[in-house]
Amino acid sequence: MNDRTALVTGANKGIGKEIARLLAQQGCAVHVGSRDAERGRRAAEEIGRGARPLVLDVTDGDAIGRAAAQLDRLDVLVNNAGIAPSLAPPQETGIEEFRRTYETNVHGVLAVTNAFLPALRRSPQPRIVNISSGTGSLAWSTDPDHGFSVSGGGGAAYRSSKAALNALTVFYAQALAGEGFKVNALAPGLRATDLNARAAGSDGDPAEVAPEAVRLAWLPADGPTGRFFSWDGSSVPW
Repeated sequence: MNDRTALVTGANKGIGKEIARLLAQQGCAVHVGSRDAERGRRAAEEIGRGARPLVLDVTDGDAIGRAAAQLDRLDVLVNNAGIAPSLAPPQETGIEEFRRTYETNVHGVLAVTNAFLPALRRSPQPRIVNISSGTGSLAWSTDPDHGFSVSGGGGAAYRSSKAALNALTVFYAQALAGEGFKVNALAPGLRATDLNARAAGSDGDPAEVAPEAVRLAWLPADGPTGRFFSWDGSSVPW
């Protein structure tokens, strides 16, 4: 793994930072994507050997282009950056919140993935891991035996954006399968991050997500693609 290179977006904190940390510990050169240069620098220093800060705002096309120009080859892309402005149901959510959420969680993934495709295509085993959410599973959201079905439609902007991200995961997997890509989505579960107030009050350790993300990053040639996995390795229904 010493010659492999990875990029994790939104990696200056939370789940992204823990994924970057484990990739670096396993000998991978990791670009720590962060909108803020100083926060990215501090995160890379804390992660230590193998970590390199990379200024990257997934909602800024020019910033994405500058970041992509710095990488000649990339083996792993982890699309982790995401936002969840509120837990409101759709009838209580303004259109601007939907636009802002989709700009990061969907459009940002599309823009970053497309910008780094040339670098990924230079890898013998390109891998893309999209950090999604179990709350974006339509099957779980409509299953009366699952907790998400009694949420009252809360978190509509965030959850629908993750459902859209899941669809993108399938489409990328299908479109790039002939080039050896493996593209999968990962549901991290509720983690103690600053994603929203509910997450901030959770006792879920972000580091628990990292092993499954790294497993998907190192999938062998006969590994799955176009799939949705939970942080514990089990399958999640779309």
